[in-house]
Amino acid sequence: MPYNRKAIAPWSTEREQGIESATVDSNIETPQYLQPVVNTGTIDLNGNWIGVRTSDKLFSIDATHEGVSNGAATLSPQTANADFIDMTGFQSLMIALQVTNAGNYETVAVMGPDTNPFANLTPVNAAVGLKGTGFGDPSDRSFEYLCFDDAENLTADVWNIFYVKDRLAGQKNMQFKITNNSGGNSDITFAYLRMV
Repeated sequence: MPYNRKAIAPWSTEREQGIESATVDSNIETPQYLQPVVNTGTIDLNGNWIGVRTSDKLFSIDATHEGVSNGAATLSPQTANADFIDMTGFQSLMIALQVTNAGNYETVAVMGPDTNPFANLTPVNAAVGLKGTGFGDPSDRSFEYLCFDDAENLTADVWNIFYVKDRLAGQKNMQFKITNNSGGNSDITFAYLRMV
């Protein structure tokens, strides 16, 4: 059984009728088989190879903020090799918080450190809540916080895991500001996992 067959292109029937001014051959080859294709990326306008993003397989766990007093805030991630989250090519995010004192904690997605650019823009307004529009009611055109929870009641000594769908997609320099409102000192550990 042959893999290809000939078919007449619908735009070139004039050629089939003998009209010589037609510039397209009326016969086209039509593949008749399945061929697996793997997309490993693209080449951008500058000739740079850009691979296809995949979701993180494991959470990136930040260093623990120890003994955070009631009313004090922390910024995560904080480690020297990754003091911000780059969501370029990622759509959604899971964050996890582990605290040693149960109670309320405020969590806000904020602009990352001013030592990191946002694409080619520098300096950025560090530690300020990220805002955007286009979420929820389409008639609401005002900017709103992209991720703001002023009083989430966290359980102590377990991972409290939260899913943030779409709202932080594409952010290039982001941290989370976590404020301890639990009523006492608490160790706070932050983790994140990005998803395409």
